[in-house]
Amino acid sequence: MNSIDYTNTVKQLVDDIKAISTNAGLGGEAGEYNLVTETFLYKFLNDKFLYEAKKVDSDYTFETISQLSDDDYTFLLQDIGSKTAHLKKEHLIESIHPRQNEEEFSKTFDDTLNDISVLNNDVFSVHTAGNTDIRLFDERLINDIVHDGSQRDFVAKQIINKLAKIKFDETIFSAGFDFFSTIFEYMIKDYNKDGGGKYAEYYTPHAIARVMAEILVGDEHPKSVSVYDPSAGSGTLLMNIASRIGTDKASVYSQDISQKSSNLLRMNLILNGLTHSISQIVQGNTIIDNRHPEKMDYIVSNPPFKLDFSDWQGQVDSLPEYSERFFAGVPNIPKSAKDKMAIYLLFVQHIIWSLNDTGKAAVVVPTGFITAQAGIEKKIRQKLIDNKWLKGVVSMPSNIFATTGTNVSIIFIDKANKDKVTLVDASKLGSKIKDGGLQKTLLSSEEEERIINAFKSEAQEDFSVKLEYHEIKEKSYSFAAGQYFETKVKYEDINAEEFNEIMLQSQKDLNEMFNESDKLQEEILKNMSLLSLEKSDRYDIDKEV
Repeated sequence: MNSIDYTNTVKQLVDDIKAISTNAGLGGEAGEYNLVTETFLYKFLNDKFLYEAKKVDSDYTFETISQLSDDDYTFLLQDIGSKTAHLKKEHLIESIHPRQNEEEFSKTFDDTLNDISVLNNDVFSVHTAGNTDIRLFDERLINDIVHDGSQRDFVAKQIINKLAKIKFDETIFSAGFDFFSTIFEYMIKDYNKDGGGKYAEYYTPHAIARVMAEILVGDEHPKSVSVYDPSAGSGTLLMNIASRIGTDKASVYSQDISQKSSNLLRMNLILNGLTHSISQIVQGNTIIDNRHPEKMDYIVSNPPFKLDFSDWQGQVDSLPEYSERFFAGVPNIPKSAKDKMAIYLLFVQHIIWSLNDTGKAAVVVPTGFITAQAGIEKKIRQKLIDNKWLKGVVSMPSNIFATTGTNVSIIFIDKANKDKVTLVDASKLGSKIKDGGLQKTLLSSEEEERIINAFKSEAQEDFSVKLEYHEIKEKSYSFAAGQYFETKVKYEDINAEEFNEIMLQSQKDLNEMFNESDKLQEEILKNMSLLSLEKSDRYDIDKEV
C-alpha cells in the first residue's frame, strides 16, 4: 500500500469515528473532539507498540506477545524504552476487541484508556502552570461524553470494531512529517477553527510555517537545540521547525493558555516522533506565569494579535523581570473595545527576552507593526536595529490566514546577524480561493521558494532589498521593503522635431483645459446670479404678505 493509499485509509478511519459520534448525537458537542482524537491516538499508540515490539524481535506478533511470561514482558518494555507508550497485554486492541459483547463494555474501554494514562503518566502528561498533570486520556471518555446510558456500549463497540479493522505498519511509522502533518490537520479541521484557544488566535497555514522554518534555519545543521513557542496552539510551527532541524536533534518547549491546544499539541508531538518533549508542554498564561525561563536557541510564534487582557494587565509591571522582559512597555487598556488590546506586543518582547545570545526567532505580526511611527511598536523595532538583532522581514499577501483579514508580516530575529538585513515585499504573490465561505490566499511552492531564496540571493527589483542597519535607522526604523525600493524614471531618446511636437501638443491640451475652466467659471457665476435674484424675489413676496 503506497503513501496515498495510507493517507486515504487513515482519513477514512477519522471519518468513521466522526460518523459514530454524529450518529450517537454528539455532533458539535464540546467533547466530540476528545472522542475522535483520543480514540485515534489509542489506535496509533497500540499499533506503534506492536511495531516497536517487532523491531525488538521480528517474530513478535500480538499472539506471541500475549503468551509472554510477566518477566519476559517486562524485558520487552525495557527494550522498547521511551520510543512509544507502554501498554500491558490487556490494553491492546487485539485483547479487548473480542470482549465487545461483554456487559458494560464501555466501562472496559474507558478503564483501558485510564490504565494506559496512569502507566505512562511520567512521560505523556502535559503539565499546567499550577503544577497539575493533564493525563493522556480522559478518565471516563465514553461514559462522560455519551450521556445516554443505553448508547454507551453501542458506541464503544462501534469504535473498537473500526480500530481493529485496519493496521498501521512500518509504511506509516516511517512516513515522516509530511504524512502526519496532513493527517493531523485533517483530523482537527472541524475542531480547531479558532486555532484551539484564546492564545492560538489563528491557525498557521502550512506554507507560512515552512517559510518560517526554512529561513530561520537556513543552511545550518544544528544539533541538540531548543525550539520554543510561547503561544503554541496545536503546534504547526513547532512541528515544521523540529522536522526541519531533525526530531532527534530538537527538544521542543511550549506554553499555551488553552487546555484544548495543549492536548492537540501533545498528539502532534506523538505523531511526529517528539514524545521526548511532551513533558515540556505547559498549559498556562505565558505572560504572567512563564514556565520556561531558560534561554532558547530557536523560537517560532504566531501570537494572538488582539485580546482583552485587562483582568491581568496591571500584574505585568510587578513581575520581577519586568524592566528587561517588557522593555518597551505594556499596551494600555482602551476606554472601549478592550478586545482590541494589542497583546502580541507583549509576546514579541517576551520572545526577544527568551532568546539566548545567538538565538533566532520568527514571529508573525500585523503588518502595521513594521511602520508604526510611535509607541511600543517603534521601541521594539529600535531595539532590534540598535542591537543588530534583525535578520529580515517578509510582508505577506492579504488573507494569507483564512480566519482574519489582517495583513501580516513575519519578523526574523537573529542575535548573531551583524550583516545586512533582508526586507521582502511578498504582498503581491499568491492566488485567491474561497475556503469555507472566506477568501484565502494560497502560495504556490514556487512562490514559497522565491521568498525563501530572497534571503540567500541578491536583491530583486520591486521584491526585496538588502540593507545596512544604519539605512533602516535613517528611515525611522521602517521595516517595509517598499520604502526602500528605487524610484524609477522612464527615459526615451527623442530628436528636436519630436520634442517640439510633444510641446505643441501639451500647449494645445493646456489651452483646452484653460478654456474649459473659463466656461465652467462663467457657468458657476451665472448660476450664482440667478440664485441671488431668486432669493431677492422670495424676500419681496414675504414682505408683501
